[in-house]
Amino acid sequence: LLLYFTGTPYARYFAGGQWIHFLLAPATVALAVPLYQQKERIRRLLKPLLLTLAGGSLLAIAASVGIGWALGASPSSLLSLAPKSATAPVAMGIVEKLGGIPSLTAAVVILTGITGAVGAPWVLNRLGIREPAVRGFAMGLVSHGIGTARAFQESEQTGAFAGLGMGLNALMTAVLVPVLYRIFA
Repeated sequence: LLLYFTGTPYARYFAGGQWIHFLLAPATVALAVPLYQQKERIRRLLKPLLLTLAGGSLLAIAASVGIGWALGASPSSLLSLAPKSATAPVAMGIVEKLGGIPSLTAAVVILTGITGAVGAPWVLNRLGIREPAVRGFAMGLVSHGIGTARAFQESEQTGAFAGLGMGLNALMTAVLVPVLYRIFA
């Protein structure tokens, strides 16, 4: 639908993304199977998951831009910080289209993923959050692929919900950042 509505020919899209497509296909299947096994639980938790997604995505964007602004970052740097909690290909694509600095975005995304993968379990433990679905969704939402890999170390259910959080946050960030950019730029 996105290609259709943007008038992008599939051949052009695929020419630019064929290597990523080749490398991500096995990873997508690896995430899809545990996610499919959790489909009933996801249905039951859909409303809280969507509320968490909206709040978490907005907070991640606002926090990174707010901290950057407080430290005196340039407008292009602020734009480059905004999608830090989305996966690298999504974040870099957003920033490139809007005129930011993709290399800065890549570095911040990687740093965010590592920090989240290392710190999120500690924070969740200190908060007493033990539920695998909640832990996983939070880790995937804030620390994308690296956090999802860490979540799978806890359990398959935690990893499945992390994959869901990662994917939905990439989509939400891809929608929110351009909209917020047009509003505030």
